Amino acid sequence: MKVLISVDMEGISGIVHPAETNPDCYDYQQGRALMTAEANAVIAGVLDAEPAAEVWVADAHGPFRNLLPEDLDRRARLIRGKPRPLGMLAGLDEHTDAVMLIGYHARAGGGPAVLAHTMSDAILDVRVGGRSLGEIGLNAAMAGHLGVPVVLLSGDGTACAELTDLAPSAVTVAVKQALGQTAAVAVHPEEARERLRTAAAKAIEQRALVAPFALTGPLEVEIDLYGPHMVDLATLVPGVSRAGGGRKVTFTASDYADAYRLVLLLVQLASIRP
Repeated sequence: MKVLISVDMEGISGIVHPAETNPDCYDYQQGRALMTAEANAVIAGVLDAEPAAEVWVADAHGPFRNLLPEDLDRRARLIRGKPRPLGMLAGLDEHTDAVMLIGYHARAGGGPAVLAHTMSDAILDVRVGGRSLGEIGLNAAMAGHLGVPVVLLSGDGTACAELTDLAPSAVTVAVKQALGQTAAVAVHPEEARERLRTAAAKAIEQRALVAPFALTGPLEVEIDLYGPHMVDLATLVPGVSRAGGGRKVTFTASDYADAYRLVLLLVQLASIRP
């Protein structure tokens, strides 16, 4: 079997501030080490349950170059760097049996939640078929499009609730409880790793109980952007148009895979400053 572990950073135990997730800040090296250790715990749990599993790990935070390659469990394959197909879910294909979202955070507007956002600070909301989705929902739906369930998620309590709403049978591990955007009560990192290893094994053993979260097309997608100039750039893409004022764009996708890829493109365009 093939398991894809997508690892973000904001939902790692102990991390509460952008300085711990930003390569230009002094706390980042500690954040990288904590992130790598939690990834290793999940890899170990998967292989406890399925020793012959093929484990792929997608570095899914910021520059996609955060996990420490030399410290990652050598039994896993590491995907790092960008740009790349499917972004945070690089490595996902029709041969994947299960996806795990580790260190994930709640969507923009969700809360209280640690470092909540959706893809970037430029995105205020993404609605697919009228349903607001953050990175958890957007990635779960991409996996679901290929018939793959998200069987495990870790992060703060709000992030865990987001996945439970989409996939009630999935396993979640709350490694911290948010007090606000940059504050939380966290379990000790070693305790978090123990819980993750146990949960990963359980998620693999119970994966047949989790239904993929799938959205069927055609799909109407609306994106609220932070700045009007971002809308100007977005509407240069064929099929994308303004809607309802100066900060919203919309488009129709034939299926979810097309919707997902276009959302990723618009996120990149939104990072361009005039």
